[in-house]
Amino acid sequence: MSQHLDRRQFLQTAAAGTVAGGLLSPLGTKPGWAKYAARLDQPVIGCIGLGTRWNSIGPAAMKFGPCAALCDVDKTHLEKAAKKTAGVLKKEGHQAKQLNLYEDYHAILDRDDINVVVIGTPDHWHTKMAVDALAAGKHVYCEKPLTLTMEEGQLIRQALKKSGKTFQVGTQQRSTDLFIKAIALVQDGRIGELKKITCAIGAAPTSPSLPVASVPQPLNWDQWLGQAPMVKYREGGYPDSGYGKQFKFGRAHAHFRWWYEYSGGRMTDWGAHHVDIALLAAGKLGQDAGKVQFTTELVKHPVPFKDGMPTKDDQFNTATDFHVIAKYDDGLEVHIRHNADDLGFENGIMFEGTKGRFFVNRGKLTGRAVEELKDNPLPSEALRLPEERNSTVAHMANFIECCRTGETPTSDAESHHRALSICHVANISLRLEGRPLTWDTASETILGDEQASSFLSRKPRKGFEITV
Repeated sequence: MSQHLDRRQFLQTAAAGTVAGGLLSPLGTKPGWAKYAARLDQPVIGCIGLGTRWNSIGPAAMKFGPCAALCDVDKTHLEKAAKKTAGVLKKEGHQAKQLNLYEDYHAILDRDDINVVVIGTPDHWHTKMAVDALAAGKHVYCEKPLTLTMEEGQLIRQALKKSGKTFQVGTQQRSTDLFIKAIALVQDGRIGELKKITCAIGAAPTSPSLPVASVPQPLNWDQWLGQAPMVKYREGGYPDSGYGKQFKFGRAHAHFRWWYEYSGGRMTDWGAHHVDIALLAAGKLGQDAGKVQFTTELVKHPVPFKDGMPTKDDQFNTATDFHVIAKYDDGLEVHIRHNADDLGFENGIMFEGTKGRFFVNRGKLTGRAVEELKDNPLPSEALRLPEERNSTVAHMANFIECCRTGETPTSDAESHHRALSICHVANISLRLEGRPLTWDTASETILGDEQASSFLSRKPRKGFEITV
């Protein structure tokens, strides 16, 4: 089964109803998975990582089958998720088996009755858990961003080839009608030849200096850190607003995104969405995308850096302000910015071509090309939209359907890896104070820069190695 999705396949398979927004028919009456029962051995789900995002993807998965096990290294998350799971299973009409709770995710992978694994952990755990799940014969739905480094994406590629299982990455914008329309507008030539794409993905937050603190008793700090270096636990007061405001400032929980040790900041958190859509529309997710020249117009980190590494360990360290330009051999420029105030938006994507431009984000799709659709609609073979309005549910539905058919899912691991590679290299440029870099998409290497190339992989802490 091919795990690659190029732009022609995107439109062709969207028309055929196999990708681009999940299933192209209503999910039907509850339980949501019942319509598949005659065609698919019932999905039995195990969920690993039960934090904020699980509250969306966990219940979405349970529309298609019962959840038999939950796993988290924080007992508080585990207990809350267990209560919610009981309610969701009852709502969906599933006859729940005994719900087992684990701290060690291997306990889920060792169970023969579980055939689908949903991973919603912090980013630095994604690859090891995904590779281990594939080796255990499970189908995998894994949250974005899939990887912490380029090498991790290559390891997942190898694991998928060996396993032959279905793998969906949680980039649900690929299952959202506004973004599906945006991709179709570009690929149908409605703005002429594509020249420039601007992705505004938001500025990372900052934190005060965080004191060393005792690890909360419900949290297994060693296991939470996993492959990352062993460091002391730190936490401070609560943020005034924003994502994760219910958690104290710290390294764990929702704030892991703002530490390069565990994530890539906004560049991979939202780049996994907007840069992904931009490159999918532009047809730049194959091995034939050529060389990409990276230049950095702006970079600001909340702490000092030396040789690409933060020199302080008591504050968030991912880039807050940035503007990176990725220029392809054909002249296309992809601008990745924390905001685009000069263009009139803080979050979203602007596509510019020889015949006009348009803008898309999660709330709107605007521009002359969009207005002209009333009189000149896209051809029916170029566009099919999901009837399920909840993009997370539509994305999960597509995953379950592809587990049955063996088709390539909407957000396959290979194309996501290709998109995320641009974010990873952009981050390397930022960490090296805006150093210009050349990325070869065919060989997946940074050319002529040994120091920059060293950031394409990271040695895991002993005991947490990734083995394919």
